[in-house]
Amino acid sequence: MTDTANGRLRRQLAVLAGICCAAASLAGSPGSALSTMPQVDRPLTVLQMNLCNSGAATCYTGRAVDRAAAVIRAETPDIVTLNEICEDDVAALSRSLEAVSPGGTVLSDFEAAFSLRTGEKVRCRNGRFFGVGLLVHVNGPDPGHRRDGGRYQMQTRGEQRVWLCLYVKATVHACATHLALGANGVSLAQCRYLMDTAIPKMRALDETVPTVVGGDLNLGAVDALACLPPEYSRTDDGDVQHIMIGPGTRIGSSRTVDMRGATDHPGFVVKLRSQAA
Repeated sequence: MTDTANGRLRRQLAVLAGICCAAASLAGSPGSALSTMPQVDRPLTVLQMNLCNSGAATCYTGRAVDRAAAVIRAETPDIVTLNEICEDDVAALSRSLEAVSPGGTVLSDFEAAFSLRTGEKVRCRNGRFFGVGLLVHVNGPDPGHRRDGGRYQMQTRGEQRVWLCLYVKATVHACATHLALGANGVSLAQCRYLMDTAIPKMRALDETVPTVVGGDLNLGAVDALACLPPEYSRTDDGDVQHIMIGPGTRIGSSRTVDMRGATDHPGFVVKLRSQAA
């Protein structure tokens, strides 16, 4: 091959190499752009249920936990707030959530109610403690969490009501409660204590993550608004079950779920999004 032919071949190879590099760059550019774009905010799903599972109340059916497990499997919630449950129900429902949320971790906790008459913790018919519970699903291992909870100072006769919160590091503040029945002044005072004292103390650990409060408040919408801090928003099931959310998060949608006669309250599902979404 002559020097002229060699030079012509080198120029052709150089042009081809440039075309290939440009094509590779163009092919890679969409992926590069997507990799730098923020992910679309995924809705946070909250499920509130009152299972009437003590065995002592007339609404007890013995079927509520099985129905609750089925609802959890269908809804795959991130947070479950539970009222009128037995302590062992938390473990059973935690397993249901783990089964439909592989690769993550389900954090759970329980707070027992107290008897005004005996001063002791209330027990279910099966001998286990009775109260409120929380389930929180996180992606990956437990990032670290802290719990808080206890009895309200203001009470009415009978069962002494309690509250429970979990702070999951860099993820969420989640709280569950069940307020006094048939005594609006007491239930409203309990709600105000929770929203004005207990939750701000926990939020001081990290004010950047969402705050979610769920429960049977035994309050209508007007009274629930009376204990809602200005920066919070809320929704309800049309009756006494409420979800309250802190600043930085908004309610996307809400609906009730038929519990098929297993308990006297519907399930209540709420989808939350960040304010920026």
